[in-house]
Amino acid sequence: MSKRLPRTVRLVLKNRLTTTGLSVVFLLILVALLAPWIVPFPHDTVETHIKDRFLSPSSQHFFGTDELGRDVFSRVLYGSRLSLQVGAIAIGLALTIGVPLGVVAGYSGGMLDEVIMRITDVFLSFPPLLLGPNLINAMIAIAIAWWPWYTRLLRSEAISVRERDFVQAARAMGASQGKIVFKHVLPNCLTPIVIQASMDFGSIMLTSAALSFLGLGAQPPTPEWGLMVSTGRTYFLTNWWIVTFPGLAIFIAVLSFNLVGDGLREILDPKMRRARR
Repeated sequence: MSKRLPRTVRLVLKNRLTTTGLSVVFLLILVALLAPWIVPFPHDTVETHIKDRFLSPSSQHFFGTDELGRDVFSRVLYGSRLSLQVGAIAIGLALTIGVPLGVVAGYSGGMLDEVIMRITDVFLSFPPLLLGPNLINAMIAIAIAWWPWYTRLLRSEAISVRERDFVQAARAMGASQGKIVFKHVLPNCLTPIVIQASMDFGSIMLTSAALSFLGLGAQPPTPEWGLMVSTGRTYFLTNWWIVTFPGLAIFIAVLSFNLVGDGLREILDPKMRRARR
C-alpha cells in the first residue's frame, strides 16, 4: 500500500482535469469551513433589508442583493456548507446501510442473498421525494434512494472475491465468517465503492438542489443554492445575478466532483487503465 500511494498521487497529478476538479473541491471545502469568517455580511444571509433590495453587483455587494436585500455573495458562501453537509451525510448514510448488506449478501449467497436483494429491489422504487419538505428529510430521502445501488455494487464484488485463494486459506485456517467478511472480503471490495461514492457526491448535491428548487428540501430563509435559484428565477430577466451566481456554484461544484470521480475511476480501475493503454 505504501508503494502504491505515491504512484496513485503521480497519476492524479498527471491528469489535469482531475487535478483541477480536486483543487476546486478542496477550495469548496475550505470556503465552507471558513465561511463564518470570510463573508462580508454574515447577518445578511437571513436578515432582510428592504431598502437594499435588487442592488446590482458592486464592490460593496460582490454578487448583488436579492429581492429581500440579502447579500447574495454571503448566501452563496454559506450555501456551500449546506451542500457539502447534505452530500456527506447522505453518502455516509447510504454507505452505512448499503455496504454491509451488499458484502453479506454477496459472500453468503443462498436465501440470505435472495432476501436482501428483494428488499433492495423494493427500495430501488422509492423516489427521493417521499418525506416531508425540509433539509433533514431530504438527506434521509436521498440516502434511502441511494443505498440499494451500493448494496448491488458490493454484492457483485463480494461474489467475485469470495472464491479467491486468500479467502479459501482463511476458511481453512478456521477463521470465523465475520472475520472473513470484514477483514478479507470487504477491504478487497472497496475500490469500486470509493470511485462510485466520489462520483455520486456531485449527483447528490444536484439532487438536493433540485429538491430545494421544488420546495421539498431546504426552506426559506435557508441560504441553499437550489432554493436561491428557485426564489430568484422570477427576477431573472431584470435581476440576473440573483439566480446566476448560485446556479454557477451548483454547476462548478457538481462538475468538480464528477471530474474527481472520473479521474479516480481511470486510476483505480484496472479495466480503465488497460483501455487507456
